[in-house]
Amino acid sequence: MFDFLIQKAFAAAVYETTIPVIGKINQQIISPLIGFFFALALVMFLWGVFEFIAGADNEEKRKTGGQHMIWGIVGIFIMVSVFGIMRLICNTIDC
Repeated sequence: MFDFLIQKAFAAAVYETTIPVIGKINQQIISPLIGFFFALALVMFLWGVFEFIAGADNEEKRKTGGQHMIWGIVGIFIMVSVFGIMRLICNTIDC
């Protein structure tokens, strides 16, 4: 009977010490990285747009620009998804 109380107290202590740490890691490390990679994906997309427009008369440059735009959109989608997943996790565990 007392083992259950000890386990419950230990779980509460672990919860109280790890949740703030997860919140700090999210706030100090993960969120800035998400922002950095989002900006990088946006630059990649804009660079692709520039290549596509600048190389309008060259099929190879248009193809390269189109690929850069596609990968930029994929990167933006991934970063928005990661941000949403992190928000879901933090709302679930109250960090």
